[in-house]
This record gives sequence, C-alpha cells and structure tokens, in this order.
Amino acid sequence: MAGLRRTTPAERQKITISFAGFNRPWAAWIADRLEQQGCDVALQRWDPATEVPLVEALSDLLLTEGRVLVVLSDWYFQMGPRSTEEWNQALRAVVAPNHRRFSAVSVTSAALPPAVAAFGGAAELWGVGAREAHRRLTHLLGLAAQETDSSTTVGLRSGARFPYDQPRVWGGVPRRNIRFTGRETTLQTVYQRLSEADAGSAVVTLLGMSGVGKTQAAAEYVHRFGSAYDVVWWVPADTRGTLRQRLAELAPALGLTTGIEYGERLRAVRDALRRGDPYSRWLLILDGADDPGAIADLVPTGTGHVLITSQNREWGDHNTAVWEVPVYDREESIAFVRRRARRITTTEADELAEALEDLPLALDQTAGALSDSPMAVTDYIQLLRSGADIEMGLRVSAAFPMTYLTAFSIVLNRLRETEPAAVDLLRLCAWFAPGPVPLRLLRDVPARDLPERLAHLIDNPLLWNAALSKLVQYSVIRPDDPGTDADGSSRHGQDALVPDTETIHLHRMVHQAVRAGMSDADAETFSRVVRRALTAADPRRPDDTRLWSRYAELVPHLEASGALRSTHAETRRLVFHSLTYLYRSGEYRAGIQLAEATDAAWREIYGEDDPLLWELASQHTTLLRAVGEYTLTERMNRQIIDRLSAARGPKDLGVVRAHGGLAADLRGLGRYEEALDQDRRALELYQELVGDSDVRTLNTHNNIAVTLRLLGRYGEALELDRKTLEMRREVLRSRNPWTLSSELSCALDLRLLGRYDEALSLQERNVESHRLVLGPDNPRTLTTELNLALCLHRTGDRAGSRALLARLLERTEAVLGGEAPLHLKVATDYAFVQRETGDLDHAREIGEFAMHSYQRLQGSRHPYTIGATANHALVLRVAGERRESQWLIERCLEEMTTAVGADHPWTLGIALNTAVGRNLEDDLERAADLSRENVRRSAAVLGREHPLSLTSQLALASDLRGLRRRQEADQVEEAALSGLISSLGTHHTHTVAARSRSRVYWDFEPLLP
Repeated sequence: MAGLRRTTPAERQKITISFAGFNRPWAAWIADRLEQQGCDVALQRWDPATEVPLVEALSDLLLTEGRVLVVLSDWYFQMGPRSTEEWNQALRAVVAPNHRRFSAVSVTSAALPPAVAAFGGAAELWGVGAREAHRRLTHLLGLAAQETDSSTTVGLRSGARFPYDQPRVWGGVPRRNIRFTGRETTLQTVYQRLSEADAGSAVVTLLGMSGVGKTQAAAEYVHRFGSAYDVVWWVPADTRGTLRQRLAELAPALGLTTGIEYGERLRAVRDALRRGDPYSRWLLILDGADDPGAIADLVPTGTGHVLITSQNREWGDHNTAVWEVPVYDREESIAFVRRRARRITTTEADELAEALEDLPLALDQTAGALSDSPMAVTDYIQLLRSGADIEMGLRVSAAFPMTYLTAFSIVLNRLRETEPAAVDLLRLCAWFAPGPVPLRLLRDVPARDLPERLAHLIDNPLLWNAALSKLVQYSVIRPDDPGTDADGSSRHGQDALVPDTETIHLHRMVHQAVRAGMSDADAETFSRVVRRALTAADPRRPDDTRLWSRYAELVPHLEASGALRSTHAETRRLVFHSLTYLYRSGEYRAGIQLAEATDAAWREIYGEDDPLLWELASQHTTLLRAVGEYTLTERMNRQIIDRLSAARGPKDLGVVRAHGGLAADLRGLGRYEEALDQDRRALELYQELVGDSDVRTLNTHNNIAVTLRLLGRYGEALELDRKTLEMRREVLRSRNPWTLSSELSCALDLRLLGRYDEALSLQERNVESHRLVLGPDNPRTLTTELNLALCLHRTGDRAGSRALLARLLERTEAVLGGEAPLHLKVATDYAFVQRETGDLDHAREIGEFAMHSYQRLQGSRHPYTIGATANHALVLRVAGERRESQWLIERCLEEMTTAVGADHPWTLGIALNTAVGRNLEDDLERAADLSRENVRRSAAVLGREHPLSLTSQLALASDLRGLRRRQEADQVEEAALSGLISSLGTHHTHTVAARSRSRVYWDFEPLLP
C-alpha cells in the first residue's frame, strides 16, 4: 500500500484481525504468520447485532490499538444480513477517512461491495499457495521480509496450517454449510473443552433433540478448527457395526500395516490413536451416536480429541463432557431465515421463528419452501398453528434429506418398539399445548376415569418415572429445569434424566409430529384424559387472586386439548371461569382470543341461537370493552338484550347483566345520560331479583357512581362510592379487589372535588394494597398509580408526579398496548404535566399522539377528543402560536358545550382557558363576560371553594384589571386568594402562582369509563 514503510523485526506492530467466524482458519493462519514476524496480534470475530448500525459497528473497530486487518469474504458482508448499499455507505464513512488504520485481505472469489476500495486495495489471498499468500500479507502490512517456517503440519511445529492445506488424513467430513449461522458459544466451548482436557479424556458430546443442528455444529467445528489436526475422520455411529467398519477403514489412511480382518484393523487403529503414532493430533467425530450402551467401548482414547453428536443423555455416564445444543436464539433465527429466504423481512422472520420455536432444521426447510413460494409468511404461520399438513411443501437439503416431521417420526418409532409406555406418556403430553406441560395434573385424574393402559402408567410411580426418563434421555422432551451446571453443560449421570418437578417442556415441532402420527381413536382417547385433567384442576373461583396462578397454568391448554369443543358441562364451566380470570387479571387480548375461538367452536356444535352463545357473548363484550371496542360491544349487548329477553323474559339475570354492559358501552362512547338510564334500570332489576347486598347490586351502584363522575357530578359520585365501599367492606372484606376498587373511586372523587390532601392520603394506602393483592402490572394497579401521580401533581409534588407518569407511560404500553384506554389516559395526563414543567417538545409529541388516537378511535365529537385538543391548544399557546391556539380553544369550548353541556366541569375548564386566551389577545370585554359567567356556573356546580371556581375568579380579576376596574378586580382577587389559602394552603403551587399573578390554566383529564 502507498505510504507504508517497511518495519524491522524489532518494531512490533499491534494488529487486530477482524474476521467472520466462517473464516477462522484464515484468521488463525494470518495471526500465526504475523506473530512469527514479531507482531502483537489480537483476533476479533465480526458479528455485530442486527440492531446496531453498521457505521457504529465499524467505528468500534477503531477503539483497538494499532492497525485493523479485515479478512474480507462474502461471509463478512453477510453478517446481519446488510444490503450492499448499507455497506458502501459505512465503508465510505468509516474506512475511507481512517485508511491508515485499516488494511484488508480478500479470501473469496465472490463480488464484494464496490466501496471496499476504501481500504486502498485488498491483498488477494484466495487461490494462491501458502508462500505467495505470506509474501502478499507481509507486503500489505509493510513488514520486513524474513524467512519463516513454511511447514504446515501441526505436530512438526506449533504453527497453524494454511487453510487450503487439509490435514494429512481427512475422511467422511460433510461439505461445509455455507448458510451456517451463529453457534459461537457452542463452537468455542467445544474448542476449550477439548483443548483443556487431560490426555485420554478429551471427549465432548453435543446433545440435543432431532433437528436442533448437532451435526451441523460438529461439521462447522471441523471446518473452523480442522487445520489444527493431522487427522480428521468422520464416522456415522448410529449402529455398532457401522462404527466398527468406519474405524477400521482408518487403518490404511494412517499407513498401518494390518491384515484384512476388520477386527485386526480396528485394534490397530485404536492402538495407533492411543499412542499418537503416527499422528498425535487427531479428531474423530462420531455422528448420530444415540445408543451409548452399544458403542461406548469403541470410543478411542489417547492424544487426540473425540466429538460425539447424540440425542441420548446417557453419554454423561461414559466419561464425556456433555454440551446441550439449544435451539437458535432469536437473533440467530432471524439472521438464518433472512439468508435462506431474502424476500422475508426481519419482522416476518421473527414471527416465523416464534412459530417454529427457533428449531434450526424447521427454519431451514420452512424458509426454503417460502423462498420460492408466493404464500405470505403470515398465512403460512396460520396454517402451522392450525395443525394443517405442511410436510409436502417443505424443502429438504442434501445435508439432511428428510423433513423434520419425518425425523421426529423415526425417533418415535424407535421408542415405540422399545418403550411403549414412554410413547403413551408422550401422546398424553401432545394434547396439552406445546411448551410447558404440567404433568402433575394427569396424576390427579381418578383411575376410574382413565383407560386401563393409561391408568396403569399414571398410577405406577416406577413405570411413570421410567417413561419420563426415557423421553428426557432421548431429548424428546426436556424438564423445565434441564439440569445444567453454571457453565451451561449438562449434569452427568442418570439423576439428570428425571426432572425435579413434574413440569416438562414439549417443543412445538415434536408436538406436531406426535399428533400427526396418531389415529383418530387414539387422539380421542388421549385428548379426553387431558380434558378431564384440566377440568378436575379448575379451582372454580376465578375472582380469587390467590388462585390466578392455577388458572394461568390451565388456560394455555384449553384449545389444544379440545376443551373448547367439549359438550361436557364441567368443561364448559372451566372455559367461562378462564374467561373471567383473564378479564380480572388484565389479560384482555388473550381473553378475546379465547372467547373468539370458543364462539367459533360452539356455533358449529350448538347452532347460532343457543343460549350458551349469548352467555359467552356477555363475557366477550366485557373483554372487548376493556380494550376500547365500544361501538362493537354496544351492538353486541343490544343483540344480547333482544335475544335473551325474547327467550327468557326481560327479568332474566343474563338480560340484566347485558343492560349493565350496555351502560358501560355508552359511557365509553361518551353518551353519559343514556348510560345512567341503563345503569338505573339494571339496579332496579338486581334489587328486585337478588337483593341489595348481592355483589351484582353493589357493582351496579359502583357503575352508577362512575357515570355520575363522568357527568361531572362529583359530590353525588363520592356519596354513592362511600356507601358502596362500606357495603363491600362488610360483604366482601377489605382486601377484596372490588373493595379496593371502591377505595380508588373515593380517592378519585376527592381529588376531583379539590380535596387533594385527603385524596393523596387514601390513594397512597390504596396503591400498596393493589400491588399486594393484584400485582404490580395488573391494569387496576396501574390505574391506582395513575391517580396517585395526579394526586401528587395536585398537591404540588410536580417532580414525583412526572417521574411516576413517565414510568406508567412505558408500563401501560407494554402491558396493554399503545391504543388501550388506560395508556391514552396516561399519555394525556403526562403531556399536560410535561407542559407545566416546561418540556414543550415532549408535551407536544405525546399530546398530539393522544389527540390523534382519540380522534381515530372515538371520533371528533367525543368529549375525550375535544378535551385532548383543548390541552393541545395550551401547548400551542405556550409555544407562541397564540392565534392558532385561541382559534382552537374557542372551537373546543363550543364543541364541549354541545357534547356534555355548559355546566359540566370539562366545559367550565375549557371556558377558563378560553377567557385567559381572550385576555391575552386584548379581547377584554368578551374575556370578562365569559369569566363572570364561568365564576357563576362553577360555583353553582362545584362550590365556591373548589380550585376551578377560585381559578375562574382569578381570571375574572385579571380581566377587570385590564378594563381598569381595579377596585372590583382587587376585591375578586382577594376573595380568591383567601379561598386558595383556606383550601390548599399558603405554600401550594396554585396559591403561590395566584399571588404572583401568574396565569393558571385548567387541563382536561379523561376518566376511565
């Protein structure tokens, strides 16, 4: 390269070699050559995370000391994968300005991105011999020419072999997989275990289920590290006879003089390997060694290394270090799928990996099929999850010429011949959902409800444990605690084969293969047992938070077991209880999915008009309403009322419940007076049918208070909430979730009435109770924390309020989603707090998100849309866009008056802001008129001491002062200040702002319906 001077051996260059893992043999050889030249060399594998920008990843190479030597290949540029344009931009941005720090060698004939010219010319090492490659390398780096040992045979010296020079003996090794991805931890661990083992004990077993990539990992190890050996011999080890034959065939390759008998050759080979003569550095790979008992005595010992691949955990009893090969991690799955099928996007690859649970063989064959198929990835995933037969479309490769479903079937057939009880147990597991399988539920099914052969299996602990151990031993299932040491390797010994708990993990692909291989009669037999187990495990109290963990264990298995299609009354009750649990625990989306699946199954079984469907619809609407689908739920509840009234009469409890649901729908739609009518109708019927103390009656009292609050009748809401709280404490006890909900309602009413200290005191205690009873991420707990944040804000703790709202914004989105009613409420509140604390950019961004979301979801005339728009107008005013702000706030006043009436506190608050805006625009007469009217209305609705009434008086005083009516202004101001000091205190932020005559605005706050 131009500008390089030649260095002498005394001048030690520091060089970092950046290489793709695929090119490790080149990196090792180059490092060896440079070290012999007197350089200090460090190896750094190149594999940046997909989310890290390429410019940033390349720039990180400059953090090392000295020069950076990049080993260029198509593999180096495939990491990610990244587009050619991305690479060109990154090379121009990072390498070109730092060309004196970078050098490059090319070890491929493939076309590389044009911008590799930024390196100033890469030395071509591909296709040349060792001496020429050495000469080009030293010339590139400006190293002084000197004689080096060109020998490439490990065992004669310690240097690395030139990558094009194979070991002296090389046999049976599969071709290198050019799409090999990841597995860096596995490969490095195998290398360390073999290198650090004592002589005679360097044996590592790669353990894993079929299709996890054990053979591919072993082959990649050979291609990466094979240059360190003199002998590499690959042996299929599925049977003893095959293993003996292939080991015997090594004799002539080693140059051993023996007779023609396999036994004689085998003895000679084992002896030569033990002595390390003629080669001490040898590597044997025993592939597919699934029967340790039959072949363990044939495993060679000596100076070399043995690498075994197997599905059988018994290798841990045979003097071998066991390393369990996991499925891909998600980043590896995405990278592999995108290399296999470039039309698949990163998001689609993620979804496909999720559906296939990151199993490499399934990903390979599925991505291969999708690569040339017009089918959308989402459609394929839906087929996969529905249990459709997809085997015909899979694409197999030469490296593994059978589908993953066929591979699993072979394992199952082998087990069926030798361990029929284990196969029966596996078939039972297959009627749970894939993933965690709670086997203990099966042990609780009475023997009288079981077929004879299964009763014998489940009731006999010895037979049960033996069957379970065999499934674990052959890696068909794995325990939830897979029995690993801290370093990730599996524990040795038979004890590791039996799970410590009775929960195992069943991979989705095994699950699919087992079910596909069952007859209809067997499927009915095994699925019925699982349904009985699930039904027997129903705690029957879905409202009891202490039992939620048990429902969480049952719910995932309902659809897989066929419970949704069961006509058994107890099983149907389990479905209803599960829906109740999902709603109470805040798992709304999961509940909706279960309700929809149940609805489809029951319509097919019972017909369109069966009463069961309307009971199901009632729970379905509750879940849909929780995610804001108010228009849909209103239509559904009206249908329920019409159908059930016609079938059972208007006083049926199902009809009454639908009236209460309709009231909630109307509240969500902003039609509060209609909602109050429905609530009162439901209350009258509940009082008549079940009495005043029934939980349903108390819930309806609570709902009426919610509606009164939304109507701005805060005093009435507080009175009713207090009565409901007393009744719930008496009937349900103080820690019941409904009782805690009433406490929240009282704290909310107190805050809306301006009694901030009382509200804060009650809410702090209520938050702790919710966290204890419901957990920190339950939607009700999040709601209590939101009210606490607003109590802090109103009592003057702006910093505490802002911090809590920031956390809630993230948590509500993570738990409920970005369009959930609670998340939009948090966003609206957080935006006005950000505005008040001076962070206008965030206030505008978050406020606009809430405003546009309400507009899209609820329509432009909904009170929440209007209120969020009014808040946005305040942001515009503070940002200096006063004309646009005033036009917007005037419009909001008119629209809110139409939506909820002139006397509603929301309208009064917007009127306050409108009057302040008119004052700022010098429209003083109209400002004073509006302020005077607002003072009158707010005093009548909220009382003269309410903060909104007092703030309206301060606005009026400002207007009067502008009109030169100072005496009246002073009187109004003095009365307002006296009221603020009396109600809030001398040092409250509102009081301090009023004394300094700072303008105080009102912020709209949506209330949950």
